[in-house]
Formats: sequence, structure tokens, C-alpha cells
Amino acid sequence: MMILRTLRVSAGALVFAATAAGAQAVPFTVADRPWDAEALGNHRAVVHVVAGGRFAHVLVPWRRPDRHPELKAVFVVSEHGGPAISNVRRGATTQDAGEFDFEPIDGPGRYFIYYLPFKSGGRSNYPNVTYLPVRNTADSAWISALARLVVIPPAPVERFEAVDSLNSFSPMEVIATSDEVAALERGYASSPFLVFPEDRLHSIRMRDQLPERWVVRGPTRTFADTARKGEFLAFQLGIYARQPLANVRVRLSDLRAGAAVIPASRLTSINEGGIGWDGKPFATRVDVAAGAVQALWCGVDVPTAALPGTYTGEATVSADGQPSVTVALTVVVRNATVVSGGADEPWKLTRLKWLNSTIGQRNDVIRPYVPITIVGNTLRFLGRSLTLDASGFPARIETYFTPEMTGVSKTPSPVLAAPMRLDVLQAGHEAAARPTTSGVRFVKREPGTVSWIATTSSADWTLEVRGTLEFDGALTYATELRAVHDLTLTDVALRIPYARSAATYAMGLGLKGQKRPEAFDWSWDVAKKNQDGAWLGGVNAGLQFSLRSDNYVRPLNTNFYLQKPLLLPPSWGNGGQGRIQWRESGDTVLVRATTGARSLAAREALRFDAHLLITPFHALDTDAQWSRRFYHRFAPLDTIAGTSATVVNVHHATPINPYINYPFIAHDTMKRYIDAAHRRGMQVKIYNTVRELSNRSYETFALRSLGHEIYSPGKGGGYAWLQEHLRDDYIAAWYVPELKDAAIVNSGMSRWHNYYAEGINWLVKNVGIDGLYLDDVAFDRTTMKRVRRLLLQDGRPGIVDLHSANQYNERDGFQNSAMLYMELFPYLDRLWFGEYFDYEKSAADFFMSEVSGIPFGLMGEMLEGGGNPWRGMVYGMTNRMPWSENADPRPLWQLWDAFGMKGSTMLGYWAPKVPVRTGREDVLATVYQRKGRALVAVASWAPDTARVTLAIDWKALGLDPASATITAPALRGLQEARVFKAGDAISLAPGKGVILVVK
Repeated sequence: MMILRTLRVSAGALVFAATAAGAQAVPFTVADRPWDAEALGNHRAVVHVVAGGRFAHVLVPWRRPDRHPELKAVFVVSEHGGPAISNVRRGATTQDAGEFDFEPIDGPGRYFIYYLPFKSGGRSNYPNVTYLPVRNTADSAWISALARLVVIPPAPVERFEAVDSLNSFSPMEVIATSDEVAALERGYASSPFLVFPEDRLHSIRMRDQLPERWVVRGPTRTFADTARKGEFLAFQLGIYARQPLANVRVRLSDLRAGAAVIPASRLTSINEGGIGWDGKPFATRVDVAAGAVQALWCGVDVPTAALPGTYTGEATVSADGQPSVTVALTVVVRNATVVSGGADEPWKLTRLKWLNSTIGQRNDVIRPYVPITIVGNTLRFLGRSLTLDASGFPARIETYFTPEMTGVSKTPSPVLAAPMRLDVLQAGHEAAARPTTSGVRFVKREPGTVSWIATTSSADWTLEVRGTLEFDGALTYATELRAVHDLTLTDVALRIPYARSAATYAMGLGLKGQKRPEAFDWSWDVAKKNQDGAWLGGVNAGLQFSLRSDNYVRPLNTNFYLQKPLLLPPSWGNGGQGRIQWRESGDTVLVRATTGARSLAAREALRFDAHLLITPFHALDTDAQWSRRFYHRFAPLDTIAGTSATVVNVHHATPINPYINYPFIAHDTMKRYIDAAHRRGMQVKIYNTVRELSNRSYETFALRSLGHEIYSPGKGGGYAWLQEHLRDDYIAAWYVPELKDAAIVNSGMSRWHNYYAEGINWLVKNVGIDGLYLDDVAFDRTTMKRVRRLLLQDGRPGIVDLHSANQYNERDGFQNSAMLYMELFPYLDRLWFGEYFDYEKSAADFFMSEVSGIPFGLMGEMLEGGGNPWRGMVYGMTNRMPWSENADPRPLWQLWDAFGMKGSTMLGYWAPKVPVRTGREDVLATVYQRKGRALVAVASWAPDTARVTLAIDWKALGLDPASATITAPALRGLQEARVFKAGDAISLAPGKGVILVVK
């Protein structure tokens, strides 16, 4: 039984402790050597059997935080090893303690009682751990003999051990017993809530149980800690609600040391809100259910100029309708100074300050872009122009990129065939907007951002159009339709009349990258489909549109869309009536987004928002494609240098970057590696993204205290650590068995993006990273711009490439990877669309629109199965070294160097004046031209063996056909050396091709 013992009484505060059978408290420690946790569990009690014989009795005061331990197996094992002892009888088993009799098969000595043994199911990287149930293995004769005993020799528990420090429950998950909690309740019967201050090194972990540490110490009205000048000192106020609490908040006062003051403005409570991912302040309401524990994380941002001394102040905790509790704060400021707020010591939770950071949160122009210029109602920006109609919508959109995407010309390519407009239809009659519009009024004119307002009025409604263009070609509209009086509408329709030449391809709305169909119809289905728009475009002109409203929240992606899908926009969706369709007529492809009939009450308003991206974003940088060669694996630098790769992509689960999306623990090792790479003239990028976060994050439990702001709600499960320490309300993500690195899914847009931006800044300045490898990210262009600015600071290379697994599947809401991430494309250097992309069965139009990146000013690489090298070369793509065992890019890299690809002009099969053609639509050729020579990549999409004769424009190549040679150089694993004459037929097997040098 558990004996409750009162330790002391002071100032009305009772403090309690519990011991087992009157003994001293049993310590919780970490084992000197780990054991096989997969077989036995992460926790054990060390029991000392003193007497000999066949029987021993032990009361294990384990204070377990997991619910229903009576249903879970326990193994008893001798310290000498061997299998679990079969003769074990369970007595009463609760979270407080477990009672066991067992046979000490090796005589007197130590025995281990393992608890929470589990087995793993599912995929190795997405395990689903289940805990082993209780099984009766005891021999009936042994049970009978045990029953005849009057006294069973006791075996005391010496200590508890965790397999390692990460899995330890001590001290914040060692629970107070039920008797202790009951006594605490009696001692504070009149208090609606209790406050337990905690320092930053003891993160509050349990949300519905009290730690033993608290009942021993009791609730207190004081908190003291020490900080250095310039340090962000985090601390916690643990709230135990004895009844429901509404709108819990903390008021933090000035801290004073004589005449010296740390003003209250430098103290913060992160649970009550702060600065969002978009740079805007927000507030959060904190409610606490009866019996629940809420950690309120606070911080003191000690000024660098603070005078040393002892500063005192107050933290007052209040809730609606309840008496407040004041905690006296004491902060001793030492005469020492830290840099970066103490960010170099993240285990002290100094980086919680980063959650409210606005670093990089500006919209100055990022290279290679140029400032926006305005002439009348025409806005010009890199390679494109936008002319506004009086309604505020685009009258014209034009691009100036050459058809080959090699640069910018003076001849525009129209994106629109006619002005875009929003039609408001009543009783079958179109209400013309333009005659009654106020015209465009510019409200912001900055190099990176131009904003305007235009208002259209009728007797029945007003339409306010607020538009913003950014320097990269992102065009956003927040359009509000407001009824003057009760109003019945037959439709509201957005008309986007694309120029046919700017709508060659289409993707989105269920279309994979392909030739645009002449007619198309689509309806909303947000529960299953992450679809709210499409891209229609060609190589040098296009437009993506996404239709949203003021209820838009970015959904989850990468396998988790169904757990947080799109919200149906009330305006465009109209209860499911909304439709998007297009029809081709002459030189126009008219896209209409219609809502169907609806009624509006007087003064009721609806938001018809649209996000548009004008593509391409910039011309192709082919030279970077040939010279910047990625080695996508951590390896010794000498090994990498021998491959002619120039950039190392370092994944997580590697010695210098062990934990997913938390590259701060082995940063010293990372810096040494990067410094050594720089001495060799190489660059190093690291895997670090926002989508899921390692459980090794020092801030894990502080972030959990924010509810669902940082971590998405979910059904829990996954690896054992997650179930034992988070318990519920999370989504388990990627897991690395070798490192026991178990990630948790982020909730999407949150203050974690502020932390992420600060982390990038810290890594650039302190570790020297040259860029990022992004793997299916969960942030939008706002965060992407911040990241790009920080990576490029001080003239650094700031290389960013994005990998995506094919998102077109049920779990991801049937979205195209390129559609999902197109808003990030202006700030990327390369695409790697990657896993589950089929390079063998996909048409050339899919390669062009969804994989290559070319219509957006990017270039790409292949992954799945090593890609198709011939088809890839038509788009300037290879695979990566050494990712695929089936394909090695080095033969092509060597050919590039031998030919001199750097400085060549890429003339794809899509270019009007490509100098080499095959005469077939299913066999395509791209030319890389230099003075006096050309490299020609030919690839077949024909279902059968194809014979082609190349039509060569020798004059365009600048070559004399009488003296020119056509050779297929030997490429290991790809082709044997051959020589051709002009006019020779070339035979190509299905899915194959040939690479030729003409000179």
C-alpha cells in the first residue's frame, strides 16, 4: 500500500511526498548501458532479491504517466540475462504502483522489471507501435506453492532506469499518486486553480496529471532564476485547474533593481499570442479544463545594456470570474553578456524568443528581380507587364521572355486575349461594372510592392477591388461584394480570357501536366481534393490562378491532406454550386469561375479572393544547370570531389545533421564539414524544412503548450516515444530507427515559421550553410521570401532546391506538386520532382509542364528509378549523384565538360527556330549550340521502335554540311560510339534516345 506522509506545513501551503511501504523515495535514473528497448520496453525497475528460494515479492512504486498499466505486459529478467522469467504473478496494478511475485531463478541478486514493452508494425519509417498485453505465463504448480506461503520474501526496488535520457520520465513525468493529488486537493479546497512556477530546464510535459515534483514542493508564489545580459530567460507558470478556467492570462510587471528597470515590454507570455508568420500581431485565448494542466511559457528579454543586479517584479495570473494569483519574480542579472539572445545555448529554451521574430519580413527586391515601375496604369517588372483596367482587374498581361527562354526580348507575348473581369449577374442581366467604377487608385508604391483600390457601384451592390502586385509576378486580389439591400443573384463569374498561345499546357483541378483540353468542367470537392485553381501556360507565357476567400487556411500536405483539408470558400464554393470551366474559341481560351445563384441580405458581404502568378518568373539559367552538380548524400569530401560534383546536399539522419528539421544539435560538426568543403571550393546545403519536427527539438513541450498552433491535432500513435511522452493529440510523422528520431507533423502556417527563419539566419552566420534542400514544405511564399533573403545575405550563394514526391494521390488530395509549390518557384534554383514520378510512361507534355520547370524559368532533375536519361536531356535534366543505383550522371557530366555546355544556348523542341527536328511529334530533339558545334539530345516517346531522319538547319548551326561530322559519343551505360552521315536514319527503341555531337 502507499503511505502518505506530510512533510511540512507553511503559510497554509501543504507539501506532500509519498513513499512505498514507508521506505525512502526510489530514485529515477538513466541506465549506464542501454538495453534492447524494442524487445523489453524503455523503462525498468532494478530490484534486489536478498533471500534465496523460489519466491520474491516486490511493490514497484513506478508512478507511471501512461493510462491503464493493468492492461500492459511486464517482463522480469535476471541481471545475468536470459529470457524473461515465466513464473510471475501480478497483483494490484495502477499508475501509482504495481505489485508482483516472481521466481528469482538465479538466486539472490538483482532483477530487472521491464515495463511498457512494445512491438512495431507498419513501415519502418512510419511505425505503429502497440504495447504488449498481459499474458499469464506462470506454472500452476508454482502458483499453488506461492498461495500456501504466509510470508513472501520482499525484494526492494533500488532505482528506476530509463534506457536513455531521451526516454526518461524523470522528473516531469513521474506522476503524483492518486492519494497525493487527493491530499493536495483537500489542502487547497477553496482555490479555483494552483500555480506551480518552473524554470526553463524542466519543461512541463503532462497535460492532465501532476508531477510528483509539484506535490513535494507545493504551489508557490515565488520564482527566481539567473540570466546574463542580452539573454532571453524563459520560465513557466504551471496552471492546475481545479475547475474550468476561461481566458487565462498573465500580466507581467516591470522588473526593478533599485533605479534600474527591465520594462514590462521586454517580458512576454507566448501562450497568449504574439507575432504571426505573416508579421501581424495576434492574440490567443487560453481556456483550461477542470483537472487539466496548462504551461504558460513566459520570457524576460534581458537588455544587453542592463546593469547587473537583482531585479524583482510580479507575474499575475488571472481567469475570468476568478481571483488572481500573483507570483513574485526575481531575476539575478549577472555581469556577463551573451550574443543572439543566448541562441547558442538552445537547450536553455533561449530560442523561444524566435517565435515572435519578424526577421526577413519585408518586401525589398530579391535578386534576380528588379523594382516595379509604373507608367500610367501599366506596371512593369522582370520580363513582364500588367496593365490595369479601370475596374482594378488586369486589362493586359504580357511577358517579354524569348520563346526559347534564353532571355528577354522587346516583343511581348500576350497572356490575356481580353480584360479579366468579375461579372455580377442579377435576374439574368449582367450588371456592367466599368461605367460606374471609381477607377484605379494606387495606395502603395514601393520597389517590391504596388497596391491599388478600385470600387464599382450599382444601385444594388458595391464591389471593392484591392489588388497587389509583387516584384516576382505574384498578383493577389481581395475583392469584396456587398449588397446595398436584400439581393438575389443568378451568378457571380470571374472571366479569365487566356490568349490561346499562352494556354498550351494545363495542370491543376484534377489535370496532370498535359496539353490543355479544348473544353473542361470542374466542381469543388475540398473534402477529398486539394484543388482550388489551375495553371494554363506555355513556355514563355502563362498564368496560375487560385480561388480563395477570407476563410482560407493552408491545408496539410505530404500524406496528411485528409486530416486538414481545404475549407470551401463561401463565395466561390457557394455550398458546392461553384464551378470552373473553360472553352476554346479562336485565339481565346475563356476560363469562367462561376458560383451559381444565391441571395444576399442587406449589407451582407462576400470575399472573392484570387491569387495569380504570372509565369515564367525569369529566364533560364542554363549555365548554373551545367556547373552546379549536386551530390545528394553525406560522404567524405574527397570522395565527393572525385565525382566532379560541386554541391553537397546533406540529408537529416547523418552525422552532421542527425535530426529531421532540427539542424542545431550537431552544428559544431556541421561547421567543420562545411569549412572543409569551402577550402576545396565546394558548397554544402542542408536538409531543413517545415512540415514535421523532430522529437529531439529542445522546444517540443513548450510548443505543445500552444495547443494546435505549432503541432497539428491527430489521433496519436506512431513510435513508442511519441506515445509515452506526448500520449495523444498529434500526428506521427517520419521516423529514423537508427537514431530513434520520431517527428511530429506541424500544423501549417504558424509562428514556427518565424523560428525557422531565425534558424536559417543563425545557420548562415554561424555554420556557413550555402543553401537549403527543401523536401515537400508546409509554408507559403511569405516564408519562402524571408528564407531566400536570409540565405542570400552578405553576397552568399543561397542555393535552394525543392524535392517533392508526386502529390497526385488520395492522401495528398490529388494535387500537382508544381501547382502546390508554384508560389515558391520564384525563389528556387532547381526542382527535383522525384519520388513516384513515372518518367517512362509519362508524356512529353507532362515532362515539360510538371517536371522540367522550364515554363517557370527553372530547370530540374529526375529521381525515381534514376529517371530516363534521354528524355531528361531533352529538358537539360539528369539524375543526381549518387542517389540511384540504376543511373549514373557522371558520363553525361563528362560529356558536358568535353563539349563545353557552359556558355551554350539551349534551343528546345518547343522553340520556333530549333535547328534540328525529327519530323515526328513523338520523337523530340533539343539542341545545345555553341559556335562551331552543337550537342543534340533526341528522345523517343513512340510506343514502338522509331526510325527518324534529322532535319538539320546547317545555316542556323553555322556549320558546313560537307565537312560537318555527326557522332554519338560513347557514354557508359547509355550508348556506344557511332558515326552518322547527314540524312542517315536513326533507329530508337521505345523510351530510348541518342545524344549526338555535331561539329
